Amino acid sequence: MNNSPLEPSRGLSRRKFLAATSSAALLFTLGGLRGLAWSAPIELGALPYAENALEPVISAKTIGFHYGKHHKGYLDNLNKLIAGSEFADMPLEKIITETSGKADKTAIFNNAAQTWNHSFYWQSLSPKGGGTPPSDLKNKINDSFGDLDTCMKELSAAAVGRFASGWAWLVSDGDKLKVMNTMNADTPITSGLKPLLTIDVWEHAYYLDYQNRRADYVKAVQEKLINWEFAAKTWADFHPPQTTERLQHCDAEGVLCCASAMQTHSPMILTSTRFFLRPSNSP
Repeated sequence: MNNSPLEPSRGLSRRKFLAATSSAALLFTLGGLRGLAWSAPIELGALPYAENALEPVISAKTIGFHYGKHHKGYLDNLNKLIAGSEFADMPLEKIITETSGKADKTAIFNNAAQTWNHSFYWQSLSPKGGGTPPSDLKNKINDSFGDLDTCMKELSAAAVGRFASGWAWLVSDGDKLKVMNTMNADTPITSGLKPLLTIDVWEHAYYLDYQNRRADYVKAVQEKLINWEFAAKTWADFHPPQTTERLQHCDAEGVLCCASAMQTHSPMILTSTRFFLRPSNSP
């Protein structure tokens, strides 16, 4: 299986893909994506590791069902629900924020948010995870929680204590970090918070391996799989230097291009634009 991060299945090099998606994130933050005519279905990229790479903490069987059935099912449902609608040409994050809290758009929101949440979850795990965060992120954790141990205890409590189904998150709230949990498909991005890590506590994430022992699953994920490198990079994405940069990131097929912009902000929800782009054969 492809060991690269989740990306669309089309013929771009990783460098060109990241350049294109960095521009997409900047355009989205500046409101520029409204002018892009995307009409092809959103595509699901490959996992960032093999299905058996997280064993023995999470089995290949669990990953196979979780990613291949549940995650893919949310994405397939979303594409069916938005086909021919005003959401058909929107980036995934925009679909989520536009449908959040609207009773007549609940099905679209649930499937869009679950698609996003699951993609973020795969990146929050690593076969080489666990341990301690890189120094910059660890310093920020110490500033926000006092120490790493307190942060991990709060994250565990949020995950284990989430009644029924949902998610536990480490998020950036301005210049501070905090822990929270959300119910069902709810996601921090609808509140303007910026996720750094998540733990999925829907039963399909762990039941084949742990049955009703959610606490054991959470503990094993925290100790062995939590992807601090991803969290640190995401934190850095949200807090870039206050500089003016000339950006001319165009991919070889001319999908996205952005030139001369003030990069005085963090690229909003950059993570998901890395995971999902519509194919370049769109009108």
